[in-house]
Amino acid sequence: MSKVLFLSVPSHGNVNPTLGLVNELVQQGEEIVYFSSDIFKEKIEQAGATYKRYIEDLDIFKMEGSSEDGPDPIHRVIHSADKIIADILQQTEGMQFDYMIHSAAFPFACALKQILKVPTVGSLAIFAGLKDFFDEGNNTEEEVFPGMEELSNSYKQAAERIIQTYGVPMPDTVMGLLMNKGDLNFVYTSEYFISPEDKAFFDDSYCFVGPPVYSRRDIQTDFPLERLYGRKVIYISLGTVFSNYKPELYDLFFKAFENMDAVIVMTAYNVDLSHKRIPDNFIVRNYVPQSLILRYADAAITHAGMNSISDLIYRNVPFVSIPLGADQPELAKRAAELGATIMLDAATVTAEEIREATQAVMRDPIYLEHIQAINESFAEAGGYKRAAEEIFKMKQEKGIIS
Repeated sequence: MSKVLFLSVPSHGNVNPTLGLVNELVQQGEEIVYFSSDIFKEKIEQAGATYKRYIEDLDIFKMEGSSEDGPDPIHRVIHSADKIIADILQQTEGMQFDYMIHSAAFPFACALKQILKVPTVGSLAIFAGLKDFFDEGNNTEEEVFPGMEELSNSYKQAAERIIQTYGVPMPDTVMGLLMNKGDLNFVYTSEYFISPEDKAFFDDSYCFVGPPVYSRRDIQTDFPLERLYGRKVIYISLGTVFSNYKPELYDLFFKAFENMDAVIVMTAYNVDLSHKRIPDNFIVRNYVPQSLILRYADAAITHAGMNSISDLIYRNVPFVSIPLGADQPELAKRAAELGATIMLDAATVTAEEIREATQAVMRDPIYLEHIQAINESFAEAGGYKRAAEEIFKMKQEKGIIS
């Protein structure tokens, strides 16, 4: 048995793909200490890991920017870099780790790998569009992080404190914190689904293990499933990060489906809809047990986030894509290229287009045929069992005895 340190960026897109891996490793005898934030505590403990809380909120990918309450997340995290590292080391004092697993975007994986002197496994939450994003000259740091001069100064000061305290080199720029490569790296899709352009980004250290689908016990138990029995069901979710990005979309959903003979299950994560008239055939919740709802869904509308699009394909649910940001446009585009979805433009879409596209993916079997082709490639990728096998191979190569 090995003792494993797991450092995740505490966002749904980074944590959720790792829960199945944690569970698989725990079942095979590994002991995992997992750092995140309290919102994920129950999920992490259900997967079998020991939960520990970061001293700071490391969700640097929140949509909110600066506010009167203080600096935006990336500025706050960079400013507190040395404190965050020191706290992780203090909370794990006396523990001897055999290897470390980390989100590729965990800002201080590079420093902690050198401090702890252990092999590392990278968990990549985003795989679409990375080549263009990191292509030199394609994006300036100012484009990625507004207020870059101030952020750069904060980073230089924090990096210097880390260098002086621990004697380890740090990346030259803030951008260097966002892509931390491990000795072994997991990408949660299949080689078939990834585009040829994106595939050029990955070298032999990257392993395509299939979608991040993990059967866990859903936290919510009060969902009225009886309302779905024997009915046509359409599931709508815009995820957690971009759920408030275009609130007018919810009005379009209401208009598109209010007169349809179907039950519409819609998540509206942290979205205030109290002032809107919600049609009687809608069930709207802040959270719904997605994996459970998809057993009943005839079609879905998604923002095309990695976790959601993989879940829909894995469960053979026809879907319409309305990407909102990050890697979602690239994921939706690839799914459309493979004939698995209809992609709509969030900036111009109408209620009529939403309704027609949803009816099209439900009625035309070609969409489901193409989804099933992708699904077959997912199965061939091997899933979390394959990921665990690759970790044990790495342990053997690194001389880790457990």
